[in-house]
Amino acid sequence: MIQLNDRQKAIAQFIKEKGTVANHEISSFLNKKEEVVSRITLIRDLNELLESGEIRQVGKGRNTKYEHSSKHPLLEIIDIENYLSKINRNKTHIPVLFNHNILDKFNNILSEKEILILQNKNDDYRKRVVDLSPTLLKKEFERITIELSWKSSQIEGNTYSLIDTEILIKEHKEAKGHSKEEATMILNHKKALDYIFSNKEKFKILSLREIENVHRLLTEQLDVKSGIRLRAVGITGSHYRPLDNHHQIIEVLEKTIKKINLSTDPWSKALIALIMLAYIQPFEDGNKRTSRIIANACLIAHDICPLSLRSIDETEYKKAITVFYELQNASYMKKLFLEQFDFAIKNYFL
Repeated sequence: MIQLNDRQKAIAQFIKEKGTVANHEISSFLNKKEEVVSRITLIRDLNELLESGEIRQVGKGRNTKYEHSSKHPLLEIIDIENYLSKINRNKTHIPVLFNHNILDKFNNILSEKEILILQNKNDDYRKRVVDLSPTLLKKEFERITIELSWKSSQIEGNTYSLIDTEILIKEHKEAKGHSKEEATMILNHKKALDYIFSNKEKFKILSLREIENVHRLLTEQLDVKSGIRLRAVGITGSHYRPLDNHHQIIEVLEKTIKKINLSTDPWSKALIALIMLAYIQPFEDGNKRTSRIIANACLIAHDICPLSLRSIDETEYKKAITVFYELQNASYMKKLFLEQFDFAIKNYFL
């Protein structure tokens, strides 16, 4: 997925507002912004916008013009930093309520081209897995388990280091200066992942029962009630207000599960689970943890390389979640998801 710079985003917005424009009109627009670019730079910008799917070309030669593409409703490019800085300043911001029509917008969240690229990358992963000895294969799955348990816990504020996490999981030794709850959170991740690796078939067709099972494993001994919540929850640092009706939560959760199961590729299943389980907030706590592990379960069940999330920045992850909560924009979370899959392919089972 191409990461557009600020100038390219401005060009895309200008084309969207004007309808159809020629090169010289774009140059004039940039000049008015006191941003003079060379012809070569402008061509490069336009080519990257074309490749990203943000705009399309109309005509050829001297008659070449550009117009804005009909973008996916969840994937409009936005200025995330600008949006978040504005809402932080506005303390009287109106609460954002759950969007009951959101599931209808998840069709084709990944393009055919993106799915083909993912399939090709995963074919290489499968070939490497076949060539690994059982001992090395076990070690690689153990490594992913350790690193995902560490990173997913870190996103939740856990202060264990990666080395401390490895010692805890391998040697059952808790790190000094850390609470019992931190160790429990990490070990719960391992239990949940062990359960998924041992029961892959159960996650080929996702069910509410298995989502609840994974949530229970992730939150054992952490003073978190199991089952779909009966009371309202708030989201720290966000104006989003999740559903507070128990029956509505179950209804939307079941619709989400159906949507995931109807998706024709594992990556779309995983991405929908990653976003929607966090958005619905079906449990009193542990929702984002559950969304990350269930997303991996969707991949593991279909012999797709799992995501360790090791290189993800927890602040950027939280930004992506917040933007979806409040704007129902999945572009940044999708970008992080694709980056983490690429990272996993390049760093595991080699």
